[in-house]
Amino acid sequence: MRAEPSFGSPVSIPSTSTTAPAATPTAGPTADPAVTPGRLGSLGPVGLVLAGGISVQFGGALAVTLMPRVGALGVVTLRLLVAAVVLLVVCRPSVRGHSRADWGTVVVFGITMAAMNGLFYQSLARIPLGPAVTLEVLGPLALSVLTSRRALNAVWAGLALAGVFLLGGGGFSSLDPVGVAFALGAGAMWATYIIFSARTGRRFPQADGLALAMVVAAVVFLPLGVVESGTRLLDPATVALGSAVAVLSSVLPYTLELLALRRLPSSTFAILMSLEPAVAATAGFLILHQALSVPEALAIALVIAASMGAVRTQVGRGKPRVDV
Repeated sequence: MRAEPSFGSPVSIPSTSTTAPAATPTAGPTADPAVTPGRLGSLGPVGLVLAGGISVQFGGALAVTLMPRVGALGVVTLRLLVAAVVLLVVCRPSVRGHSRADWGTVVVFGITMAAMNGLFYQSLARIPLGPAVTLEVLGPLALSVLTSRRALNAVWAGLALAGVFLLGGGGFSSLDPVGVAFALGAGAMWATYIIFSARTGRRFPQADGLALAMVVAAVVFLPLGVVESGTRLLDPATVALGSAVAVLSSVLPYTLELLALRRLPSSTFAILMSLEPAVAATAGFLILHQALSVPEALAIALVIAASMGAVRTQVGRGKPRVDV
């Protein structure tokens, strides 16, 4: 993995014709004009986000199969611990030369990741993967509306809300209300994650800030996992499955998203996250055999249609980067 450009010498993600109007690089240590052809960089910022979404949702489906072994908190603990170790080894981040504001950003970013993961996996223990992710993307959609001054964006967000209302059958009577609450809380943390991922990417080279934040998240969550799962966390089969979840759900997607946020407006990134319910529903069907009802499928389709319309609005009019 060391040979990948996202972890090696500084690489700037090249913009494509689709995202060129929005691909205004920010000043800082990562705004390097050099471009390495092929590999991760050739995907462009939108491709990086989509690849990260596919990885995280299939990792989430795999995590559900692990919950009977160690519980939701145990899964999150394994995911964060393994991800922290992998990123520390691969990135070898420097702990010197950073300001107090830099460290403050990393700490908040890490706490946010811990909260986002904990809340989301608690929701997965209670409601299916597709509906959980559909509820969770309300956070990024809300962020998109708040950071965009275009009235049309509010229309797309309203369409997505209609889809979520349909998903809940008008009142979420068909879903565990506690699971719904956890998913909505995870969405709020997801919006916060987007903000601090962008800030971390501007303050630290490559994925160094992500690696340090992952350590913070792992340390914060470790006591919860130990209390719930105890020595079950040390079972070899469980560790192996947890490692796979960590790579699919944390290492790959967080790194890809951090790289994308350096060249992609936060509002556009937030809307792209709305595509994840479809990926989650697919992963839930293929791995967990969680079939969707007709209203649920229509609800997810409405959320996806809203995201696609908003992306066309953002990119087509060349919205400048939104610093958060």
